[in-house]
Amino acid sequence: MCGVHIFVALRIQISNKMEKFYITTPIYYVNDRPHIGHAYTTIAADVLARFWRTRFGDEKVWFLTGTDEHGAKIEQAARKAGKSSQALADEISEAYRFLWKELGLTPNDFIRTTEPRHERAVTAFLLRLKEAKTPRGREAIFEGEYKGLYCTGHEAFLKESELEKGLCPDHKTKPELVKEKNWFFRLSDYEKVLREKISRGEFVIKPVSRKNEVLKFLEQGLEDIAISRPNVKWGIPVPFDLSQTIYVWVDALINYVSAVGYSQNRVQFEKWWPADLHLIGKDILKFHCVLWPALLLAVELPLPQKIFVHGYFTLDGQKISKTIGNVIDPVELSHRYGNDALRYFLLREIPFGEDGDFSESKLKQVYNGELANGWGNFVARVAALGENAGKIKIPDIVTFHQIINEVPEEFVRLLDNLEFSNALEFVWQEIHQHDKELQDEALWKEGDKTVLHERLLHKAEFILWANNLLQSFLPEAYEKVKAKFTVRGNKLSIIKGEPLFPRI
Repeated sequence: MCGVHIFVALRIQISNKMEKFYITTPIYYVNDRPHIGHAYTTIAADVLARFWRTRFGDEKVWFLTGTDEHGAKIEQAARKAGKSSQALADEISEAYRFLWKELGLTPNDFIRTTEPRHERAVTAFLLRLKEAKTPRGREAIFEGEYKGLYCTGHEAFLKESELEKGLCPDHKTKPELVKEKNWFFRLSDYEKVLREKISRGEFVIKPVSRKNEVLKFLEQGLEDIAISRPNVKWGIPVPFDLSQTIYVWVDALINYVSAVGYSQNRVQFEKWWPADLHLIGKDILKFHCVLWPALLLAVELPLPQKIFVHGYFTLDGQKISKTIGNVIDPVELSHRYGNDALRYFLLREIPFGEDGDFSESKLKQVYNGELANGWGNFVARVAALGENAGKIKIPDIVTFHQIINEVPEEFVRLLDNLEFSNALEFVWQEIHQHDKELQDEALWKEGDKTVLHERLLHKAEFILWANNLLQSFLPEAYEKVKAKFTVRGNKLSIIKGEPLFPRI
């Protein structure tokens, strides 16, 4: 049996353990303005947040994003722009807020690392770290001297083996040889416990290829890491050594707990922590999958439930680069194609977790093919027939609502695993089948009004069901479809209205 009715018996089973959903994006560095790559991660988080709100309710979902505003790189960028570090941070942070609003994204919170609430949490975290002991019974942090190659672009020390012809492989710049006194975190003492928790699935890293990458890195052994800098003024002071500021990565990672009340609001913190999902790009894998869990273990906080690492995408086969001049403004794309189309394309075209390629020509092709000529055209044809047919009586209103609100277990599984492209394909298989049925039935030729109404009701059931599944991907189209197919009492009214996706 094909069609939506097959799913009536498939009741969604939500684990009793999953009573809320706290999702985060990385906080984005304010040394430059946002681009399509930043939008990619945040759109994915928005899709998941919207979906789980439909499962749990708004009060059980928390979606966090924000900006990372401290560090040497910000000092340099501000100096180059002839501005204070705070002025630059304010300007770029606002650009991110503007972008998320323009794209129709729905974060519950936007954290800035220059906010007092964050600085208080970081201070409390460091004081707790100062008292902590490692699994080997040693002090978690200690004072020492470090000499190494520091890449300002990464805000991190690099090993000789990580360089390519003496240059940072990502930034193509020569790291600076730095010798300084710092406070260190005994990361090396957490190697065994991290390896055990990852291997046993207590700390989940997805996709599996990224989990294996982290395990391989751990097998090579961990070195202790400097968590303070003496010559970087733009940062949060180390509370027990005011001559130093806290290393920007430690400062930034703590945002995930500072935003939900760590050290300041116990009720809020216990409600949301641990995070259910950190979404990150593969360039910050080691910070999130090695340093962050080790810091949490040191201060005796639960680890995040899952970290999902997505890939990079190129633009027309080339790496995104200001030098090349191929940095695409997502606002411009959204103005040309609409927010829904941009969301749909990014998550349909590139399997999440893999590398992929973005091109506007592909976007236009997918827009016209799947959205305008596909879903949009199918809805328009049924809506035109329904408008001419008049109000349709719904014989069993309870069953009607059960059908349109049914969420197949397979669809939930795909979204829970962040298989966005496959989740969309799941819906598309049904759309294709119903589109074929519509063509074969040729309802426009049907002379018996009772039969016509019966078949239109079946098509409307399917459209409203598919619309519910697509709503987190296509929120604007979702509202338009609801306006075309309205139910009052036991009567269905259908209007043609404007096209969902006008052809380009």
